[in-house]
Amino acid sequence: MGVMKRFEQRLEGLVNGTFAKVFKSEVQPVEIAGALQRECDNNATIWNRERTVVPNDFIVELSAPDYERLSPYSGQLGDELAGLVRDYAKQQRYTFMGPIKVHLEKAGDLDTGLYRVRSRTLASSTSQQQPPAGQQQPPGGYGYPPRSPAAPPMPASPPPGAPAMPAHRPPSPTTGGGGQPRRWIEINGTRHQISRPTLVLGRSTDADVRIDDPGVSRRHCEIRTGTPSTIADLGSTNGIVVDGQHTTHATLRDGSRIVVGSTTIVYRQAEG
Repeated sequence: MGVMKRFEQRLEGLVNGTFAKVFKSEVQPVEIAGALQRECDNNATIWNRERTVVPNDFIVELSAPDYERLSPYSGQLGDELAGLVRDYAKQQRYTFMGPIKVHLEKAGDLDTGLYRVRSRTLASSTSQQQPPAGQQQPPGGYGYPPRSPAAPPMPASPPPGAPAMPAHRPPSPTTGGGGQPRRWIEINGTRHQISRPTLVLGRSTDADVRIDDPGVSRRHCEIRTGTPSTIADLGSTNGIVVDGQHTTHATLRDGSRIVVGSTTIVYRQAEG
């Protein structure tokens, strides 16, 4: 059973009580859960071959109406969301620098139904390791345009024995071990690592990579890793275009351009 499905089942147990009021909000808890998963993927920092660190402290910014509805249940909801992040990290083999926390905050510049997710890596007081340089990032996230960038944090020292990483630059997805090729896609300047045999793209929060584009179907297409990697249309309304050709199935190479709706996706791969 998938991580998101288990999360939804746990929430169903809470709906029978007063917690049901949460679901009258324009922002649904499952939407926030999907955004937290993407926040982990987008901010995963590779320290070495065995360790990939993701944020452990998350702030979910909500509009005033949504915050008023959700805040009385923030403790329960925060615990459930933290549990989902923990389960997802275990599935993806991510690690944390400290305990996982999810906080709700009110944002006056958000309209009802819109939200933002911010994250950072906070080491526990007993940890002797520091988060990778440049890990904390400015406000931004899903559901609303980002604010003006905040001042970048000062670089921190990497843990003993870990490779030095330049400040304020994401880890290169071309680094890896065992000679295995590394694969990723780039959408609007954001890099999404492909770490599983299949990657579903679509508008649904259940998609592995969510694309907020009205021309994209809920489950639009699927990238299948292999030698070579391929992409297949999943019965979408508007189809897919790969390297300028309308198709339902195509082989992907490094630099292949995929168009879904009005969104362009660039497929990348490199030897490990």
